[in-house]
Amino acid sequence: MQAIILAAGMGRRLGELTRENTKCMVAVNGVPLIDRLLGQLAQQQLNRVVIVVGYKGKKLMEHIGHRYDDRLRIEYVENPVYDRTNNIYSLALAKEQLQEDDTLLIESDLIFSDRLIPMIVESSQPNVALVAKYESWMDGTMVRMDEEGNIVNFVSKDAFSYDEAQYYYKTVNIYKLSREFAQQKYVPFLDAYTKAVGYNEYYENVLRIISLLNCRDMKALPIGSERWYEIDDKQDLDIAEAIFADEQDVLRKYYGRYGGFWRFPQMLDFCYLVNPFFPSQRMKDELRANFDTLLTGYPSGMKVNTLIASKCFGVSEQYVVPGNGAAELIKVLMEESEGRIGFIRPTFEEYPNRYNREWHVTFVPQNADYRYTADDLMAFFADKDIRQLMLINPDNPSGNFIAKKDVLRLAQWCEERGIRLVVDESFVDFSTDYATNSLLSDATLEAYPHMAVMKSISKSYGVPGLRLGIMASADTQLIARIKREVSIWNLNSFAEFFMQIYNKHEKDYLRACEKFVAERDDFYRQLQQVPFLRVMPSQANYFFCEVLPPYKASEIVIHMLKHHNILTRDCSLKSGLDPGKQYMRIAVRNHEDNTRLVEGLMRIGNGE
Repeated sequence: MQAIILAAGMGRRLGELTRENTKCMVAVNGVPLIDRLLGQLAQQQLNRVVIVVGYKGKKLMEHIGHRYDDRLRIEYVENPVYDRTNNIYSLALAKEQLQEDDTLLIESDLIFSDRLIPMIVESSQPNVALVAKYESWMDGTMVRMDEEGNIVNFVSKDAFSYDEAQYYYKTVNIYKLSREFAQQKYVPFLDAYTKAVGYNEYYENVLRIISLLNCRDMKALPIGSERWYEIDDKQDLDIAEAIFADEQDVLRKYYGRYGGFWRFPQMLDFCYLVNPFFPSQRMKDELRANFDTLLTGYPSGMKVNTLIASKCFGVSEQYVVPGNGAAELIKVLMEESEGRIGFIRPTFEEYPNRYNREWHVTFVPQNADYRYTADDLMAFFADKDIRQLMLINPDNPSGNFIAKKDVLRLAQWCEERGIRLVVDESFVDFSTDYATNSLLSDATLEAYPHMAVMKSISKSYGVPGLRLGIMASADTQLIARIKREVSIWNLNSFAEFFMQIYNKHEKDYLRACEKFVAERDDFYRQLQQVPFLRVMPSQANYFFCEVLPPYKASEIVIHMLKHHNILTRDCSLKSGLDPGKQYMRIAVRNHEDNTRLVEGLMRIGNGE
């Protein structure tokens, strides 16, 4: 068996990364793609490797040099018109070699698991294409196969139909072709096709024609959960570096993305915090039905969106400001704040990170569960000269919760001292008395004009992609200042439409909150069975857990990501925590996902 690698392309979409190098010389986590590929091929008993070069071909050959001479016999074929042809011409240039042996045909812009080459080599089928179940990030040639695994059609980009996507598999661009198939079918069809159509085409088109003749020569071999990625642009490279990061760097690569995990659809995200039971299917259908209009129309400005937010959340227009996520409003609020600010730690770091550290006054609960009450806060800050007090309720990551009546006592205490109390209630709808715990009402805001209430709609309403948040206060001067600082078009049309239609779906939301509370209680019982976790009670949509010796949080998180494709949060280095202990934060998802997580954790506890 031999391998043919197509490496003539220019890789224009990688910009400056391919200005002086060919595409396969781009490095993923420090290792060039071609070196990784040749190292994988060197593990097989191959008669030779043929590399079709073109753009920066001489530089690629110099890079490879003689480093593989003791393991691989490498030959080169040059495509001199790489800038005017496509990969069908590169393969046509190597058609003589293709007919001389069974061949692994591989494109050079791939990164993949070490198990893929043995998988296709060991297949008993003579002609095989590695394929992956279609996912939203995939682009390029798709295939459809019958119940016996025969490829019955190669679906081009132009023929792709989202209505049929559930039946598609993406070609991984690794093929095994027998010498007989190459001699008797592929090369003759290749010659005829290029004579009729030309060389600015793709070699898969020839396979498509063969499949349409009711031939059953080519089998599809699904790769299951094996890792792979095709690198066409900088974003692909960034994602590939996360997927294939080593254990020392993997958490930084994932955590540093701050979301965007829809590009990792097989991964279960227990890191970011959203409602698993809302929006309802009915609400999503309504959003979907209006997609074209919302996508192509301008959103309203601040004045109209304030009116809609007022209607949606039940507070007067002069008391509320909508934001492009709570993060936008947090930034503006902290920039306009003055004097010393009281913070509670551990907590959501966005607030303290936005304020001069020299002006922080920090309270840290002195107990193993990081619990605290309104009385604890009043006692600690009583002799502190602070202008503002930040309360995340429930707190993140501890899950500590102060009941509404006690928050209002704290608000009264702050009123009497001229302290602005900022309550972030982004998680309050997950609390047991979710229907009555919110501070968002005119009466409450007017009773405590020194209080401001922040709420991220992403979390409890399950719509982080909309980037929607609100801030409310009866301090109308504060609200007016915030409005002046944000853009007039700070919301997109989808966020505006969500607020517009929310009230008719409110009953579904309340049912989702009720369902969530029951699921959290069940998940709490499951997590308590994990022998190396001490699970702290929570009124939020996550649990704060101490990881008991000899385990370390980072080891657990990496193991779960590597072996179960589940991402959780290592909180051990978070400010305010006991530096001698290890901590994790685990989000609450639906029952199936929660059970899968617990099963993975239990395997670790059982030494598996």
